[in-house]
Amino acid sequence: MTEAESQSQSRLSAELLSMIRCIACREPLKRQDDGYSCSACGRRFPEVRGVLRFVAADSYADSFSYQWQRYARTQLDHSGRSLSEHDFIKKTGFAPEELRGKLVLDVGCGMGRFAEVATRWGARVIGIDLSAAAEVAARNLVDRDFVAMQADVFELPFAPESFDYIYSIGVLHHTPDCEKAFKNLPQYLKPGGSIVVWLYSGYNKWYRFSDQYRKLTHRMSIRQLHAALRVVVPFFYWLDRGLRALPLVGRPLAGLVHHVFPVNRHPDPEVRVLDTLDWYSPKYQSKHTYEEVFRWFENCGLEAMSVAEISIGVRGRKPLTGPQNESQETLNATGAPVERG
Repeated sequence: MTEAESQSQSRLSAELLSMIRCIACREPLKRQDDGYSCSACGRRFPEVRGVLRFVAADSYADSFSYQWQRYARTQLDHSGRSLSEHDFIKKTGFAPEELRGKLVLDVGCGMGRFAEVATRWGARVIGIDLSAAAEVAARNLVDRDFVAMQADVFELPFAPESFDYIYSIGVLHHTPDCEKAFKNLPQYLKPGGSIVVWLYSGYNKWYRFSDQYRKLTHRMSIRQLHAALRVVVPFFYWLDRGLRALPLVGRPLAGLVHHVFPVNRHPDPEVRVLDTLDWYSPKYQSKHTYEEVFRWFENCGLEAMSVAEISIGVRGRKPLTGPQNESQETLNATGAPVERG
C-alpha cells in the first residue's frame, strides 16, 4: 500500500467514525478493538473477517452468500477486460471525474464488482450487503478505500446526509419491498448529492415463463439449484448454438426455445451459470417501470431526474435547500425531456 493509499484509508476510517450510528437508538458509536459499541444503549456491533456486522444473519439473502462466495472474482474487471466498468457507466451514467474524491455508498455491494470500479476512479466507498457476500468484497478490495458492512437496507447505521453519492445496481428488486427500500436511502445523501438505482424492467414480458419456474427454484437449496444449472445451462447454450446453425427456421426456433426456457447465453461459461443462478435463486424479484420509479424520486423530493442507457436506471439529485414542492422536469441522459405517458 502506498503512502497516499494509507492516508486515504485513514481519512475513510475517520469519516466512518463520525457518521456511524446505532441501528437501535440512532446514537453515535464508539470504536472498540473488535468493532463498535453504543454507549447509550450498550449494543455491540462486531467486526468479523474484515466486515462490520449490523445483522445477525443473511435472512432472505442467503442465496447471495453462496453465490458470491462461489463466484468471488468472476465479474471483477482485470487487465484486458472492463465489463463491470462498462455496466457501471451504462446503468448509472456516472463518470470518473464525478466520483473522484467523493464518499459513496454502494447498497448491495455483493462481491464488490462496482465498488472496485468506483474506488479505481478515486472514490471512497462504503459497501453494505445483507448477505455474507460483504466478506468477499472486503477481501477483493482489501487494498482500496473501501469498508464492507453486513447491514439491512431498511436499517442502515449512518447519520443523515453522510454521502456525496449513493448507488444500488440490481439489488433493491430483491428486497421484500423495493419502493420502501429505495425511499429509505435519500435521507443519507448530502444536499446536492445524487442517487442512482438500477432495477429490473417491467416493460418486456419475456420473463413470464421464468416467473413460473421461480416458484420452484427459489425454494430449492442453493447448492441443489446450482448443481442443476451447471447441467441445464450448458445444454440450452449448445442447443441454442445448434438451432441457430439451421437454415431458415433456426433463429426463430432458437428464439422460441430461449423464450420458454430462459437461461443466460453469455460467451463465458462461468458467467452463464452465475447469471442464471442470480436470476432463479433469490426469494424476491420484482420488476418496475420508469413511471413508478419517477414517482418514488419525486415523493422523496429529488430533482433533476435522468434515465440511464439501460432500463430501468434512474438518477436524481437532492436539492441544496430541501425538498422541492413544485414538479421537476424529468430529463434523459442527454438532457432531453422524457416522455412519461
